Parts: sequence; structure tokens; C-alpha cells
Amino acid sequence: MKPGETFWTGKQVLVTGGASFIGSTLTDQLLARGAKVRVVDDLTSGHLENLKEPLAKGTIEFVKADLREPGVTRTAMNGVDTVFHLAADHGGRGYVDLHQAGPASNFFLDGIVFWEAVRAKVKKIVFASSGCVYPNFMQSDVKKELFLTVDLTKGPNEADNTYGWAKLMAEFTLSAYHKEYGIGAASCRYFTVYGPRGVENHAVIAMIARAFIAQSPFEVWGDGTQIRNWTYIDDIVEGTILAGEKINDGKAINLGTMERIRVLDAVKMVCDMTGHKVDVKLRPDMPTGPLNRVADNALAKKVLGWKPKVLFQDGLKRTIDWYFATKNKEEVKKIFARMLTER
Repeated sequence: MKPGETFWTGKQVLVTGGASFIGSTLTDQLLARGAKVRVVDDLTSGHLENLKEPLAKGTIEFVKADLREPGVTRTAMNGVDTVFHLAADHGGRGYVDLHQAGPASNFFLDGIVFWEAVRAKVKKIVFASSGCVYPNFMQSDVKKELFLTVDLTKGPNEADNTYGWAKLMAEFTLSAYHKEYGIGAASCRYFTVYGPRGVENHAVIAMIARAFIAQSPFEVWGDGTQIRNWTYIDDIVEGTILAGEKINDGKAINLGTMERIRVLDAVKMVCDMTGHKVDVKLRPDMPTGPLNRVADNALAKKVLGWKPKVLFQDGLKRTIDWYFATKNKEEVKKIFARMLTER
């Protein structure tokens, strides 16, 4: 490369779902590295506001369309070097547990994106996978210091709802396409991403929203002992871009911190940081998800030289500051109950 160039300078990149929380942040970072970015998003959960700056500057090509519709994906692949496939029917825990038909469409969506990429002779596909691919039966004991390693999906498998099965099958498909068609491929297993542009159907933003609208009592789904490793958006995006640079063989990697944080402890941090002093009401009747889900990120460190830089307490403060600075209380109150179980 010439001085001042990056790996991405001049490359034509397609970001599916690029108006989403993660997709738009990824788009920003690819543009900053010199890529030419085409975004396809049907805006069912993404927002044009997330792409406001590059749209105003004319630095991206934006296509509002559903990739499942005839001809859309084939056209989107024209001239593309690398595909970052983030588009999906997805939501937070409430959505994943209570809706199976929507996420089932991801089997078709992922299949058509991957096939059309092969047909168009795209060089590489980077797939946004999920911690939901891991067997649920392994994640039921909060007393165990568990870190999920990438080889645990070799079987037996028990993925997390239809959403998790679709992600796992997409990984298998990509691996097969690499072996038989030679296309470069990588799967990035995201673990509970949070940060600016996040939405209320995911846990951390939901916690912040509860404090923002002064919910009393403060509701916590489950008994609060569930363990997670919430991972800041900037770390997720950096890992995804590095996967695009360094992984070609269809390998799956975990992108997540190894901080083990109980839901109740995260709630306490949110309340302390926002000054929201209130009683907590446990809701064991609501969707809870796996009780003990934390990534082992050793392979990402080895293969990508990646490790998360943002500790949860620091990322949480940034996210709270963003949320309180940009949201309207009455508008949040109107959408909050619906967003907890919808997209």
C-alpha cells in the first residue's frame, strides 16, 4: 500500500443492514478507512438518522430495499469486493424468545446473500453472527465460571431459539462455501453489544431507558443473577473490520469482553450513574435467556490481535451520556413497553 492508504482504501464494500445500530457504526468506520460503501437496508429496524452525516455528504450509496425481494440482492452485489452481512430479523431478549417466525426468515435471507455473493465473485463475506449459536444447556449454572470457546458449536448443539439456529446454520453455510467455492469468509459472534445508537429492546439500553423515564419500581427480568459480558460498540466494530482484513477461511471468532457482570450489578451501576434511587422489582415471568453467557475471546486475540479496550463501567457512562443527551422522555415512554418485545 502507498503511504496514507489503508487496507480498505478504494474497496467497494456492501454493508447489509447498514442503517442499524451496529451497521451504521461499521459504515462510519469503513468510510474513515477509505472504503466505498453501499448500504442496503429496508429500515424495518434501522434508521436513516444513523447515516445522517454520510448521506448529507454523499459519501455512501444508500438503497432502501428488502434483500429477500426478487433481484435486490443480485443488484446489490454489483462490483462489490467485500460484504459485511449484518441484515437480519432480530431484536432483544423479549423478541428472540417470543417471536420465531420473523427470525426464521433469516435462513432465507442469509442463504440468498451468500449465494449471490458467490455468484458475483465477491472476494469475502464477513457475517455478523451471535453468542446465540452456543448450546443453551451449557449456560444454565450461574455458579460456574464459564467462558464459551468457539469449538463448542461442533456439537451437540442447542442454539438459542430460531434466531440462534439461523445464525449457526449461516456459519455452517459460509464454511462450506469457502471450502467448495473458494470465497473468503469470516463469522463474528457478537456478545451483547451496547453503545450509542443502541435501541431499547436490548438490555443495557432498556436499563438506561428505565432510569431516564424514572420507572418506579425499576423492573428487572428474571431474578437478576444472569451473567453477561456486554461489549461496547467500538470494540465490536473494530473486531469486525479486522476479521474482514485477516480471516479468509470461514473461521468463527468471538467478539466479546470476558468481564462477568450480573444483571443486578449492571442495574445498580445504571442507577448510581443516573442518580435514579428506586426499588427493584424482579420479573421472573418475563423472558430471561441463558443464565451464564460470557465469551472466551482468546482466538480473536490470537488471529486478529484484537482485544476489547472499553471496560463496561466506561462504556456504560458513555452510553448513558449519549442517551440522556439525545432522547425525549415522553417519546421514550410511548415506545418503551412495545420495544421490550418488538423490533
